[in-house]
Amino acid sequence: MATGEPLTGAQVELDVGAPAHGGHCVARLDGPNGRVVFVRHALPGERVRAVVTEDHGSYCRADAVEVLTASPDRVPAPCPHAGPGRCGGCDWQHASADAQRELKAAVVREQFARVAKLDVSGLLPGVEPLPGGLLGWRTRITFAVDRAGRPGLHRHRSHEVEHMAACPLGVAGVGDTDALHRQWPGVTGVEAVRGDAPDVALLAHRPGRRGRQARGRRPPDVVEPVAGPETVTYRVGQREFTVDAGGFWQVHPAAAETFSTALLDALAPHPGESALDLFSGAGLLTAALADAVGPTGRVLGVESSAAAVANAATNLAATPWATVSCGRVDAALVGELAAQLGAGPDLVVLDPPRAGAGTDVMRALVALGPRAIGYVACDPAALARDVAAAAGAGWRLGALRAFDAFPMTHHVECVATLVPR
Repeated sequence: MATGEPLTGAQVELDVGAPAHGGHCVARLDGPNGRVVFVRHALPGERVRAVVTEDHGSYCRADAVEVLTASPDRVPAPCPHAGPGRCGGCDWQHASADAQRELKAAVVREQFARVAKLDVSGLLPGVEPLPGGLLGWRTRITFAVDRAGRPGLHRHRSHEVEHMAACPLGVAGVGDTDALHRQWPGVTGVEAVRGDAPDVALLAHRPGRRGRQARGRRPPDVVEPVAGPETVTYRVGQREFTVDAGGFWQVHPAAAETFSTALLDALAPHPGESALDLFSGAGLLTAALADAVGPTGRVLGVESSAAAVANAATNLAATPWATVSCGRVDAALVGELAAQLGAGPDLVVLDPPRAGAGTDVMRALVALGPRAIGYVACDPAALARDVAAAAGAGWRLGALRAFDAFPMTHHVECVATLVPR
């Protein structure tokens, strides 16, 4: 390929290398020192013919449109909407279940090696499956709506909508919601949500009011219930949780109990201990900690969503030694929480959004001197950055587990334990 030649739309043959964070694999143009190509719909070890979809100068993006030499891990995609130029919701439908988990494990290890300069291969032998298989696990799907009011899912890195009769990743009533067969004029999306009961809630997403937004980002949607229950319930162990239909809850039916159990196993809370639960949502992990420390202990949770705080008050009513307050998690708030406890907490648990907690928060947490920190992460890169921040303050990664809570996609959930050196 001639130097400087524009490549968008060109067909190239590629030898596919290791997976990279984001649902693609790494290849190179014109030999091992050539430009990096992030290629989707391929697997490590394959040779493919690919179409370049984006040329960013130093690197390209491409879709594999023909497999010349197939990996033994390749399988037929179960969804007719998967593939180049089609629905962007899944990344690995063309890989076997075992291969998907190994791809994700490789990405987690690579992120820790690159971002935190840590070799976690001894701590992370692999990604653990959740019950239920690769399909029929999503309890919540937000379908995009095009300008004509027709619902579907966005194509990869596109505003175009792939129209479909059903999404096989959704649980019954969600993946095959009747909303897919209706018109939705004036909305940007329609969300289908189901708890443990069979009733499905539908919520309409409408454009929010414009204000000060980051460049290129639209204001948050206004979400309005339009059908079904306004709250949904989930049972985890012996507890039942009530959550607003538009509120956050783990999307895989087995995820909430799996992550709670993993954290309790790692931290082993003792009766009478105190704990902080940051980014606590509707109180899932707050409740788990409350049950473990008992009425002689204390758990303080913090959550920025007022609606989630109200849900948490209901969910924690039987354990008055555990409370959730409304606030934005930052270093100053961490100090205020410690003051409320009267001393540093014995334990800290956090489940931040995809961007992670941040260096300032991590340094403030380790400065409190807890005996351990439990961290639930939906993004391995953000987790690795925060672990590196704690390591710079004298802490170490004591344990790391990863779970395949989002089969068919590149997403992976990690549960990490940090302890003082």
